Amino acid sequence: MKIVQSIERAFGILHELSKNSAGISELSRTTGLPTSTVARLLYSLEKTEAVEREGGKSVYRIGPSIVTMASSVNPTQRLLTAAQPHLRGLVEVLGEAAGLGIPAGYDVHYIGEIDSPHPIQIRDWTGTSLPMHIVPSGIIFLAHWPEEAVEAFLRHPLDRFTPKTVISPSEIRHRIVEAREKGHVWLFEEFSEGINSVAAPIFNHAGAVVGTLHSHGPSFRFPAESMEDVIANRVMQTASAISETLGHTQ
Repeated sequence: MKIVQSIERAFGILHELSKNSAGISELSRTTGLPTSTVARLLYSLEKTEAVEREGGKSVYRIGPSIVTMASSVNPTQRLLTAAQPHLRGLVEVLGEAAGLGIPAGYDVHYIGEIDSPHPIQIRDWTGTSLPMHIVPSGIIFLAHWPEEAVEAFLRHPLDRFTPKTVISPSEIRHRIVEAREKGHVWLFEEFSEGINSVAAPIFNHAGAVVGTLHSHGPSFRFPAESMEDVIANRVMQTASAISETLGHTQ
């Protein structure tokens, strides 16, 4: 099926205006379209309030109809949609399951996952909520919380799920600092014996952490020997790519 050229071009203009307000000549340069084509498309977009002029000038910006439509989009669904192709790519590279988490009070809520191709798999945790201190996604969220919020979390009861679960506030603080510095965190068999996991943050257009990307697998094969940093870097790169899709610029 062919793409309707005028729609494709109109979205190109909207994409440029989502980054900065611009005039016809600048939009012609950034989109590679003739000025006459840009002017014609802007006329139609202005009539539908998809764009508007700044102070009556010939400088355009995103209009109220686009803002209204954008505000109706569920943030969780937007994150899932943006992340899907990147999740698939990560699973193909690492050979282990990858998923997304969002904060839910003092828990991490898992909103989506793509399974490992291995015959021996970890169950899909989609729809599950787990305490922040026992999963790497939770440590990532804590690393981006204000200090007073972190201290409030550490004052509430911290349950031990396995013999390896860390519940010491001082040790968790150390992990939080390390997660801020490295941009990722590993946890080994702290939620469930036999499961290791690594996570990295996902940022939105405003630079706020809106979710986490994690990969997990059986401890007997994940991570493979001397592969911790390689895997962590790949997870961070993928999380960064998802962030860029959400409009984040570094």
